[in-house]
Amino acid sequence: MCNGYLGRQLFILFLLPPLFRMAQWYQLQQLDSKFLEQVHQLYDDSFPMEIRQYLAQWLENQDWEHAANNVSFATVLFHDLLSQLDDQFSRFLIENNFLLQHNIRKSKRNLQDNFQEDPIQMAMIICSCLKEERKILSSARLSNQMEVGSIQNTVIGMLDKQKELDAEVKGVKNHVIDVEQDIKTLEDMQDEYDFKCKTLQNREHESNSTSQEEYKKEQMHLNKMFLSLDLKRKEVVNKIVQLLNATEHTQTALINEELVEWKRRQQTACIGGPPNACLDQLQNWFTIVAESLQQVRQQLKKLEELEQKFTYDPDPITKNKQVLQDRTHSLFKQLIQSSFVVERQPCMPTHPQRPLVLKTGVQFTVKLRLLVKLQELNYNLKVKVLFDKDVSEKNSVKGFRKFNILGTSTKVMNMEESTNGSLAAEFRHLQLKEQKNAGSRTNEGPLIVTEELHSLSFETQLCQPGLVIDLETTSLPIVVISNVSQLPSGWASILWFNMLSTDPKNLSFFLNPPYAKWSKLSEVLSWQFSSVTKRGLNADQLSMLGEKLLGPTSGGSHDCLIPWTRFCKENINDKNFPFWLWIEGILELIKKHLLCLWNDGCIMGFISKEKERTLLKDQSPGTFLLRFSESSREGAITFTWVEGSQIELVLLSPAEPQFHSVEPYTKKELSAVTFPDIIRNYKVMAAENIPENPLRFLYPDIPKDNAFGKYYSRPKEAPEPMDLDSPKGNGYIKTELISVSEVHPSRLQSPENLLPMSPEEFDEVSRMVDPAEIDTVTFRLFQDSTVEDSRCS
Repeated sequence: MCNGYLGRQLFILFLLPPLFRMAQWYQLQQLDSKFLEQVHQLYDDSFPMEIRQYLAQWLENQDWEHAANNVSFATVLFHDLLSQLDDQFSRFLIENNFLLQHNIRKSKRNLQDNFQEDPIQMAMIICSCLKEERKILSSARLSNQMEVGSIQNTVIGMLDKQKELDAEVKGVKNHVIDVEQDIKTLEDMQDEYDFKCKTLQNREHESNSTSQEEYKKEQMHLNKMFLSLDLKRKEVVNKIVQLLNATEHTQTALINEELVEWKRRQQTACIGGPPNACLDQLQNWFTIVAESLQQVRQQLKKLEELEQKFTYDPDPITKNKQVLQDRTHSLFKQLIQSSFVVERQPCMPTHPQRPLVLKTGVQFTVKLRLLVKLQELNYNLKVKVLFDKDVSEKNSVKGFRKFNILGTSTKVMNMEESTNGSLAAEFRHLQLKEQKNAGSRTNEGPLIVTEELHSLSFETQLCQPGLVIDLETTSLPIVVISNVSQLPSGWASILWFNMLSTDPKNLSFFLNPPYAKWSKLSEVLSWQFSSVTKRGLNADQLSMLGEKLLGPTSGGSHDCLIPWTRFCKENINDKNFPFWLWIEGILELIKKHLLCLWNDGCIMGFISKEKERTLLKDQSPGTFLLRFSESSREGAITFTWVEGSQIELVLLSPAEPQFHSVEPYTKKELSAVTFPDIIRNYKVMAAENIPENPLRFLYPDIPKDNAFGKYYSRPKEAPEPMDLDSPKGNGYIKTELISVSEVHPSRLQSPENLLPMSPEEFDEVSRMVDPAEIDTVTFRLFQDSTVEDSRCS
């Protein structure tokens, strides 16, 4: 063929049954709280955790990935799931557990309301949850390995930093307790001084009841008490100043370091990076500091009461109280405002691994959290969501679209809805609808739809006696699409922004998008694979992609800069599609058809044809490797094998080995036949020859059946002879499709084609001649016949 690939046709063979799977729910329940928090975040009303708990074994034994792509199978599993819930309900009925009966009945009703007409969506959600669970388990295992691995020092350093901050927070708490005790002591001293003063005054009015000497003596004692009282007041005021200094230092570390790091990790996690750390520890620190500041406010009120009972000039309380009150209020306000965060960024439940890309008319969820967990705030904060609030781009960027939010746009923060008792509000039923202008929308704007960045803002107000604080936070920038075909380009924008920017209000980012260093982009590309599979990209694979983006002369240098247009908008080389859409097509192919093979490392994937031939040329005949096609936008995979290498012809004059690549397989072919079965049954056939499978070893030297045997849809042994007259079955012979390539006989170099003798003659020659000599003679005959053919022509 002119494209360098061998053509292939589909043939029919007999079918045999598929494989089965294993379970994981019990392992998840053994994890630490920080990982359990990630599990909790996977489940909401669309598919509640209680169903996951009740039907754990059954759910994990079903092929949800297949169901997510097959409406018939998804419908069958949907009804099977409802039947399983009925069985569970019967068990609760026998146990007379009224509450659980109610819950499971409600869950079943919700499933019917949400998925009766669209069972594929349910299958996609369950499939995604199970995959995310496996990722959490992998992260937990990796976390355990990190504690004893090569990066142990880094982990210890992080733990030391946490211990240091934990000590500072506890120090603030203890300091507040000390001040509280000092104020009580001050109050006792003031009461005693007041009592002594009044007693002395009463004696002074009594006639000759006290001698002049005794009066002077008591007056001197009162003066000493006053000096002690004044000293104590100064001491208490000074301790509160020191307390506020320590609080400000600790609070600054929490807000400007810990919270900023968490937000950066959240950005990284959103684009496929390592899962973000749990917020519980940060919430604990924020809450302790907030409680301490609330106590300081009460302590300052107590000092004010003592001042009203007794004051003098210069009174340290009178002199400092306003400054201390203002500073305490400022610190508390800053802490509360900083603690209002978006815990889970906007995301469509149908695309959990593509957050921040929202489609009009499709529901999305978002979760808010207040890191200051004070009981008096429960059910007292009403959060309102707004779209593109105070966004200047609405007026400054031509063609910038505007949207309305549909659904419940207000929510009260409470501690009951969160599994961990945090003060949170989750919006689960929001949608976007574009505002239609009077005229038709023009395409003259500087930004295409998937480069327009928008934001969701969230507002609430904290009201306490003498204290009103406005709280506001924003989501990371979002891309709004109107068609699912725009999702890959929208996701590319999300990747580029979160890789290069930390300012969520920079919605003009794509008016002048910055360049990306290959060192950073290569890491993000690897995350795209590791976030949906168990394996990212290795150095060799990234090197090939680097050369594809930067050109062969770059060598994939880490310092090379890549423009946004090169990544996502310009066609690569001589193809009619950009780099990112090619990668996206391969990702979809892996997720739907090649996941197990990719996870096992069977697919080399990203390798140039030149490197491919370099690897194969010295290998045994029949050695093959799997790579992705560079010419298919929708994603395709092929295999290349070596034939007649120099290992086999070691005694002959030098001859170049031949390489064959089969025409790439796309999702269309892989939906009909699994790739392991294609490899197992693939045949090459010359005219009038018996078809043979040329694939023997997966590079470098793994026997084909060892590499792929566990994924074959049937055992390798031939089936038992079938009784066609048997009454069992439907009277049909089961079939399966296989791929066969036809090649011209001259392209095959097997000895069978070069020795035109009968089997009896060959046996006779074998008894008299060494096998090595037979090979030599065979080759010479081949050379002679080639020379003769050339003369005739």
